[in-house]
Amino acid sequence: MAGVIDAVLTLKNIRSYCASKKGVTEDFPFDFSTLVFKVGGKIFALTNIDSGKLFLNLKCDPYLSIELRSRYHQITPGYHMNKRHWNTVLVDGSIPDKEIYKLLDHSYGLVRRGLNKSMSEHIERL
Repeated sequence: MAGVIDAVLTLKNIRSYCASKKGVTEDFPFDFSTLVFKVGGKIFALTNIDSGKLFLNLKCDPYLSIELRSRYHQITPGYHMNKRHWNTVLVDGSIPDKEIYKLLDHSYGLVRRGLNKSMSEHIERL
């Protein structure tokens, strides 16, 4: 996290944090308001930049998803995603920023570990 803890987590903070990770790119593959973060060409996070509230869709281990959804009512099954493997997280200050960053790390890690060997090696060389 290297000093990226803020009083109010914003889209700008999240974009900066994601951009600091190896091999991350941003894209708008669906429309002009759905910002997608990818590693190795695979999505690990997305958000609607035009929404009045900040929501993140994040990949998550299915067993951890169950625990998180029971702990935080701001975490629900992934909107427009596979509900077993994705969560939608409302970023409204109710969940500590540190926890949001951990969820971003978890999502990034799951996707990165799922990449093929050549893509993983390419990202490691970046």
